[in-house]
Formats: sequence, C-alpha cells, structure tokens
Amino acid sequence: MIEPVEIAAGRLQLRAPVDADATDALLMLQDPAVRLWNPAPEVLDLADAREWCRRGANWADGQHATFVVIDATTGRLLGNVSLHSIDSEQHDAEIGYRVAPWARGAGVGTDAVAAATRWAFGTLDLVRIELAHAVVNPASCRVAEKAGYLLEGTLRQSYIYGDGMRYDEHLHARLASDPEPVA
Repeated sequence: MIEPVEIAAGRLQLRAPVDADATDALLMLQDPAVRLWNPAPEVLDLADAREWCRRGANWADGQHATFVVIDATTGRLLGNVSLHSIDSEQHDAEIGYRVAPWARGAGVGTDAVAAATRWAFGTLDLVRIELAHAVVNPASCRVAEKAGYLLEGTLRQSYIYGDGMRYDEHLHARLASDPEPVA
C-alpha cells in the first residue's frame, strides 16, 4: 500500500486527484494530442472524469501513485504524472505523464516528472524507473532527457497508441544512483 502524499515542487504542486479536478481533467483527457499519446479509459463526461480522478486517488494496491499537477499559485490542473507498474520485488516502476493543452511549452512535464521521480526514489525504495514514448513524439523525448532519463534504445513496433497505429518507442530510464539533472 502507498499512502497518497503532496509534493511541493516550486511553481507546481503534485497531489492525488480529487473530485474538484474533474472539470479540468475532462478537458485535458479530451484533448486530441493527449488522446493520441496517452490513451486512457473513455472519458466522455464529467461523471467519467470524476471516476477517473477517484481511480487515480486510490493508491491502496501499491501498483501506482498517480498525481495531478497543479499550479501552486492558481490551483489550476496543468497535467498529471503517474508511477505505475510498481514492482516492489524488482524495485522498479514506469512513469508516464500528460500535460494539459493550456500548460504546454512551459516545462510542466519536465518539472512534474523530475519531482515524482525524486519522491519515488526517496520513498518507494526504487532502483530503476522507465519512461517510454513514441519515437515520433519529440516533445516527450525532450521531457525525458531534461528530467534525467537516459535514452537506452528503441523498442520496435512496441505500442498501439490512440490512433490505433503501432509505433516504435524510445525507452529511457533513470536509476536511483544517477546524478540529478542540471536545470
């Protein structure tokens, strides 16, 4: 079991989702770019978005820790970041993120991934965290690299994305022993 926490990360705050996040979550999850690169369960209306928030807030199974990324000043949802496929025996996990269209280009993804990574290494006793993204999504490659995730290789035809197409993916990873990235 993982207890939900809040992480202060400068201009950002990371915390478990709450029902009040549903309106912005719905807008983010319906964005075409989010739907393409971060397929999620079908979220068609506010009730679905509230249920998505509730699932994300329930960390009891120890398999994930899902945070919404909030502007620390305005309180507006800017995205989300999730550690998932957490394996306590192997001490590894995967990380994924979404950035809302109104927050893109401001370093939100990089800062959120870096903050969640620091927390995971410090709290979950992880040794390795992997981040995969479609090769044709260079913005995700920049986020991974800036957050200190080294490119390890290409996974050929490894994942079917939101458009139903199978894409090659870059596999990045970060080890607990890796130095912190330079800002």
